[in-house]
Amino acid sequence: MKRSSASRRAFASVLGAAALTGLLPVAALAQAFPVPGKPIRIVVGFTAGGGTDAQARIVAQKLGEVLNTAVIVDNKPGASTMLAASEVARAPADGYTLLYAPSSTMAQNPHTFAQVPYDPFKDFTPISMGGRGPLVLSISTTVPANNVKELVAYVKAHPGQVSYASFGTGTSSHIYGEAFVKKTGIDAVHIPYKGGSDAAKDLIGGRVQYMFDSASSAVITSATGKVKILAVAASARIAAMPDVPTFAEQGFAGLDLPSWLGFYGPARMPAPVVAKLNAALTKVLSMPQVQEFYRSGGYEAGATTSEEFATITRSTYERWGTMVQQVGLTKQ
Repeated sequence: MKRSSASRRAFASVLGAAALTGLLPVAALAQAFPVPGKPIRIVVGFTAGGGTDAQARIVAQKLGEVLNTAVIVDNKPGASTMLAASEVARAPADGYTLLYAPSSTMAQNPHTFAQVPYDPFKDFTPISMGGRGPLVLSISTTVPANNVKELVAYVKAHPGQVSYASFGTGTSSHIYGEAFVKKTGIDAVHIPYKGGSDAAKDLIGGRVQYMFDSASSAVITSATGKVKILAVAASARIAAMPDVPTFAEQGFAGLDLPSWLGFYGPARMPAPVVAKLNAALTKVLSMPQVQEFYRSGGYEAGATTSEEFATITRSTYERWGTMVQQVGLTKQ
């Protein structure tokens, strides 16, 4: 497509300003991005085969088609996604190394871990949200409750005898669990696990009575017929489970901390590269195939502008800080 006269003049003006300020190499890099034959790497802080990894892979496939280059997923699990995040923070800020991370990486970890090897605001460039997927309250079918009020009544009738699982001490499911205990005044026993899959197995087996689980995991556990989903911890119902009400709808406001996944790059990425990646991700995340893939896992795919995502990251960080303080958790 030929540039219009106005476009050519604008482009020439940008190049002229860049030359005067010594930024022409950056502008040239952005114009050429991505260089043919140079792959883009999406780092994921989880093992291959999980829900986050699967989302990253379908996005990588479609992103490669949009940008006409190879896009690969690199799994770097460990330390509650902090290994993956710190690797991206140290990478060149050229757009070829991206992070696909849950909200906990930027908004929760700094409040729950004493040693975090990155600054969520100084070390990264927000590019776009990828999808929203709130935690949900799941209970074993051994518990005679069909809504949150009935669960609270049951636990109050059996003080100290009901246990709830979490992904581990200090994780989002634990923090939500403690917030729920304080909100309702119940006496429940926390059972921390070394991950969500082990906790979900014991919920299915009835060895624990309830847990705050990821939406993607809850979709799987509820399909067994041995687990029920009582509420979504979000400000509105989600398309993946439209019949499940929020906590607020059931009279328990305040348990709606945002939970999402998104794309980041290293700090100080050139704005034109960020814009190009954002536009490509916006196109990918609006594709029906990608939308349906996210929905089948309990999530809603959806892009934002980089500026909107920066604001969301900051506000989520602040809300998690308030929640951690309220439940009285100390940094691990």
